[in-house]
Amino acid sequence: MKIDLNADLGEGGQFDEALLQIVNSANIACGFHAGSPDIMANAIKLAVKYNVKIGAHPGFPDKENFGRTRMDLPPQSIYNLTLYQIAALDALVKKENATMVHVKPHGMMYNQAAQDKTMALAIAQAVYDFNPNLTLFGLSGSFLIDAAKEIGLPYMNEVFADRRYQASGSLVDRSHPKAMIESEQESIKQVLGFIKNGTVNTIDGEIIPVAAQTVCIHGDGPHALLFAKNLHAALSSDKLE
Repeated sequence: MKIDLNADLGEGGQFDEALLQIVNSANIACGFHAGSPDIMANAIKLAVKYNVKIGAHPGFPDKENFGRTRMDLPPQSIYNLTLYQIAALDALVKKENATMVHVKPHGMMYNQAAQDKTMALAIAQAVYDFNPNLTLFGLSGSFLIDAAKEIGLPYMNEVFADRRYQASGSLVDRSHPKAMIESEQESIKQVLGFIKNGTVNTIDGEIIPVAAQTVCIHGDGPHALLFAKNLHAALSSDKLE
C-alpha cells in the first residue's frame, strides 16, 4: 500500500534537510506561527532539491506560542489569514519554478477547524479561491475533510505518528502529559494500525476507526528524524503486506 509521509518544516527545527530526504510532502510554515521569508525560501529550495511535494502550512499570528494559542476569530479573518499565507508561499515557490500542491493548517488553527465547521469552511474556501486544485490536508474524519468535500477541494485524511488520540477522534491536547508518543516502536505500531486495520487505540483504551492517506511527522520534535527513518523503513517493508 502506498502512503504519503509528510513533515511540518521551516519552523526552526534542526532536521529539515534530513527529513526532506525521507518524506514525500513538506508543509512549509508561512511566517505567522514560525519561519520567515528567508526560511521559507530555503525550505522550498531544499524541497525542490529532494523532489518533495510542497505545501503551505498557514497558522495563527502567534510566534510567541508557536501558533498554539486558541483564537476565536471571525470567518472572514480566518479566510484572509489563510489566503495571505498561501499566496506568500506560492510566490516563493514560483520563484523556484516549482508548484505548490497542498495546504495544511498548523497547530491550533488546525485543531479548532477540525472541530468547528464554520472555521473549516473558511479555510477550505480560501484554499479553493486561491487554487481549486490544491489538496487540503485535514485531521482524519474531521470538519476540515467535510469542508473540502462540500466545497469541492481535493483532500487527504491525515493521521499522526507521534500524537495520541481521544475517543472522539481528536488529538489529545498537548497540555496532557501523554499527548506525545516518545517511543519509535509505539509510533510504528500506531501507523501500521492506521494503515492495515483502519483503526487507532485511544488514550482511554478504545479502538476507533480512522482513514489514513497521509501520515504526519512533526519536524520540530526531538524524535522527528528517528521516527521518520523508522517509519519510512516500516512503510517500505513487507509489514504492510
